[in-house]
Formats: sequence, C-alpha cells, structure tokens
Amino acid sequence: MNAIITGANKGIGKAIAIKFAAAGYDLFLCARNLELLNKTATEISVAYPAAKINVKAVDVTVKAEVEQFAESCLQYSTPDIVVNNAGTYIPGNTMDEPEGSLELMMQTNLYSAYYLTRKLVPAMIIKGSGHIFNMCSIASLQAYEGGGGYSISKFALNGFSQNLRHELKAHGIKVTTIFPGAVLTDSWGNFDNSTGRIMETEDIANMVLAASKLSPQAVVEAIVLRPQLGDL
Repeated sequence: MNAIITGANKGIGKAIAIKFAAAGYDLFLCARNLELLNKTATEISVAYPAAKINVKAVDVTVKAEVEQFAESCLQYSTPDIVVNNAGTYIPGNTMDEPEGSLELMMQTNLYSAYYLTRKLVPAMIIKGSGHIFNMCSIASLQAYEGGGGYSISKFALNGFSQNLRHELKAHGIKVTTIFPGAVLTDSWGNFDNSTGRIMETEDIANMVLAASKLSPQAVVEAIVLRPQLGDL
C-alpha cells in the first residue's frame, strides 16, 4: 500500500504522513522545502523503520513540477491514497488583499490538486480502486472576514472535489473532502494553545486515516471538523 501526500514537510501533511507510515503504507511526499522534508522523512523513518519513504522537492505552483512528481510516483506503483494537502493562506479581503494573492492561492490550493489528480487517476481507474482526499477548509463553506482569495480558492477546491466524486464513483475510486476549522499549524504563528482552544494536526490526520479504512462499498464524502468551542 502506498500514499501520496503533498505539502508533507510540516503541519497537517506531516501528521497525515506519520499516520499512514504507522499503518504500514509506503510514502511519497513532496514539498517545496527539501531540507525540512528530509527532516520529516528522517523522523518518520526513525519511528517506523519498515516504512519506505520517497521525497521530492516540488513547487506545486509549477505545473511541470507537479506532473513530474506524479510520474515519478506512478513509476513505483498506482497510488492507494492521494492526499492533496498543499496549500497557502494570504490574509486579506477581496478588495484590498495584495495584488497577485488570488492567483498564487489558486495555483497552490486548487491547480496543484487538479494537475496531480489528473495525472494519477487514469492508472487508478485501470486498477479500479484508490482514495483521494482533498484538504479544503471551513472557508470552502462560508465567507468570513479576511478570507478573500483564500476562501475563493478553497470554494473552488470544494467544487473540484464534488466533480471528482461524481465522475469517479463508478470506477471504484473514493473521494473525500476535508473541511477543517482552526488547526494549530505555522499559519497561527506563536498562538498559545495551552488551553486547547483550537485543534491539533493529529485530529485531522486521525480522521483521514479512519475514513480510509472503510469497506470498498462505503465512502465518507465530507468531513467537517471544528474546535469544540467553535470557530474563532
């Protein structure tokens, strides 16, 4: 079994990689920061020596790099799990966010998933199985102050996920859309979470792994996770 995870050098992607390594999966991980990605791979290898971990530096805003990553994964095997996790957040409202913000977030949050999935799915259709997870956000479900281009890009990723689910269900390929609320990642800087106000990355990873364990005739179409006390 193998799992492809983008944006896997830290945060939610790293937590998901750890969970799948513990479950016996071989990993194909990519991120832009190769030094940090190698550090993550080493940490996982120490904890789970049996896991085979392949890493590649990929700028997911560059179509050619995403497609090359997909091709390198396919040379090994048809993927069982694909987690389109890579993403970025630039705060600002639609009318005043920095010029180019929307374009960058669309490239990172939507197009990377679109390009990677389109390269991988033909082999998955031939195999007749596989599970794709798209990491959306509660920003995919409703507008909020300061969401701007981020919310737009995540709404678009949600739309992509809905189309994938419709198109791939007859081919035995599952599609699950994840909608996390506030999670303690680098985006929150030095946020003090000592009171447990927001979620941990492991919370998201646990749900992804759990959804992957269902029988072939069952799929979790959407997972919405929020802090117990609600959104900030």
